[in-house]
Amino acid sequence: MRAAIGASRWRIQRQLLTEALALSLVGALGGVLLAYRLLPLLVRWLPEYSFPHEVAIAINLPVLGFSVALALITGVLFGLSPAFQFSRPAVAQLMQSSSRRATGGGRGKRMHGWLVAGQIALTLLLLTSAAAAINGFSRLVHTDLGYDPHNTMSVGIPVHQNAHVSWEDRSQYFDRIRTRVAALPEVVSAGISSNATPPSNGRDLYFEIFGHPAGQQQQVRTNFIGSEYFEVLRIPLLQGRLWEHPEIVRGARLAVINQTMAKQYWPHGDAIGKQLRLPDLKSEPPFGQAAPDSNNWLQIIGIAGDARDDGLRKPVKAAIFVPYSLQMGMWTQVLVRTRAAPLAALRRIRAEVKSIDPDQQIFGQTRDLEQWIQGEGTYAYGRMVAALFSSFSLLALALAAIGLFSVVSYSVAQRTNEFGIRMALGAMPVQVLQLVFASTARNVIGGVIGGLVLSLALSRFLAQWAEGSAHNPWMFAGVTVLLLLAAALAALLPAHRASSVDPMNALRYE
Repeated sequence: MRAAIGASRWRIQRQLLTEALALSLVGALGGVLLAYRLLPLLVRWLPEYSFPHEVAIAINLPVLGFSVALALITGVLFGLSPAFQFSRPAVAQLMQSSSRRATGGGRGKRMHGWLVAGQIALTLLLLTSAAAAINGFSRLVHTDLGYDPHNTMSVGIPVHQNAHVSWEDRSQYFDRIRTRVAALPEVVSAGISSNATPPSNGRDLYFEIFGHPAGQQQQVRTNFIGSEYFEVLRIPLLQGRLWEHPEIVRGARLAVINQTMAKQYWPHGDAIGKQLRLPDLKSEPPFGQAAPDSNNWLQIIGIAGDARDDGLRKPVKAAIFVPYSLQMGMWTQVLVRTRAAPLAALRRIRAEVKSIDPDQQIFGQTRDLEQWIQGEGTYAYGRMVAALFSSFSLLALALAAIGLFSVVSYSVAQRTNEFGIRMALGAMPVQVLQLVFASTARNVIGGVIGGLVLSLALSRFLAQWAEGSAHNPWMFAGVTVLLLLAAALAALLPAHRASSVDPMNALRYE
């Protein structure tokens, strides 16, 4: 009509490009709004200490401007093809047939089909990635820790400078704090844990085994704890015994090793009674106080079960546990297991500590052990990747469903006359329904096959991000079924509309 009344080709192209640019601009503004709204959420998902706390994370304006420009250019580029195509219509043919159909015919339909198939392929790739990320994060959440973090918290006790300077005073001070905390009615048990709060605990120190060559440079995870430590965390003692209170008071040179160390260095099961020493275990006044001869030979008196000490994903390292009184710094922690929510007892614990030393403070960022786990870099990273992949895949699934719905609706509108003629000649509504679904299924199945090929080709790369295997056949089956259901639902409404066309209205259509 526009061309018939004198509109030039450039005028029609300008109109179509303006429409494409307007859609791109609205989408870009919506993306900018989402970026500002979602930024605080993304910052909260970042692993703790992945950035210094003083770093201000904000929207980068040059990057934002580039993204907006890219969105606008994309709209213009993808609007060029239909603009050039529709700016030269067959005016005489269209006016004679009184048709609303645009030119383009089979080529346009094939292009729609290829675009839908490509969108479905990319959606399936994202769904597969999200499933792998969720699967990897689920395995991380259900990792066997070797200890029980529930209803347990770590209370940090930073000792003031020039306070409790002597070894005897500091040892007795820590013991008094633990005793008073353990006596609270809401506390089940409490134990000293100077540096042994899992799942990343201990300090790597060089050690020597009695009777082995001294030139070997070997390190072991060294933990300074009280004997109640294993009871608080419910780590089983497999062999031997723990040290007793009088032995802690006098700084007895005793050690308990974990099962990994026992198997690694004493595979025949004869670790109990053996001796080892930590040469660097000595006083460093005024900050570090050590028991007399603490760097001499230690006797192994027990073997404890393995508990995570090098993060959630890495294997358990060989570890040794020694009485906290062997070496004490200006900092210790009390692990507290409570009958209810641990942080609810923090005020009472703070009051007990102040009753011993009015100047003593508790570390401000007290956390329960489940929060310690969530603060692990691997945990936070896995949670963030799983959430991001899931969000992007669900967004892609929604876009694919909307795109498929639009294409099928457009196809149904173009074929209204055809459906009316078919039904006038005796076609049943279910046959028209099947016809629409069949024309849609080719694009969907092609996209699914392309998506599966992409997922398999990029599985190794995706596994590095998702921390999960992308070769699980059940995962492929699940995401494929999900995508097929979404595609079926997207095509259902326009297909139903086509099957319910009144033949007389369809024949009078246009």
